[in-house]
Amino acid sequence: MEHVFQVSGMTCGHCERAVQNAIAEVDAQAQTSIDRASGKVVVQSSAPREALAQAIQEEGYSVAA
Repeated sequence: MEHVFQVSGMTCGHCERAVQNAIAEVDAQAQTSIDRASGKVVVQSSAPREALAQAIQEEGYSVAA
């Protein structure tokens, strides 16, 4: 299932890795595509959307639908 998030606060490669790692902790098989400039994060995962969003938020980033 594809989940698309609007994530604000990502400013560098470290931020992208932090988001990817947070997603991987929820679903190690997830495929993640991040466009830092637009803040768009696309995740291919069978994990619940809420769990993925919460993991990103716990890293300190704001998540919108």
